Amino acid sequence: QVQLVESGGGLVQAGGSLRLSCTASRSIFSFNRMGWYRQAPGKQRELVASVTAGGSPNYADSVKGRFTISRDNALKALYLQMSSLKPEDTAVYFCNAVAVPLHYWGQGTQVTVSS
Repeated sequence: QVQLVESGGGLVQAGGSLRLSCTASRSIFSFNRMGWYRQAPGKQRELVASVTAGGSPNYADSVKGRFTISRDNALKALYLQMSSLKPEDTAVYFCNAVAVPLHYWGQGTQVTVSS
């Protein structure tokens, strides 16, 4: 078992930046993949970005060039640097960790981008 705790969400104006953090309750070395998902009101949860144990990132087309995902195994943490934020980025952002076949989720952090 592992607990994932997100932080760093908030209210920001369009064009601004935020950095989300996800801290795990134990080592993250065993996770094949970690990622950030988001869910806007009335919409399905969608993948924003993920990173493999080897450090290879993957991004949704909608955030490429604006968001950067990174993981720090020593600090047991996952980050999402978000820049050039748009109102359509408004959502609850969830941290996800995969240790096949198990998926773990954080409780989510709200990101609101005002126009």
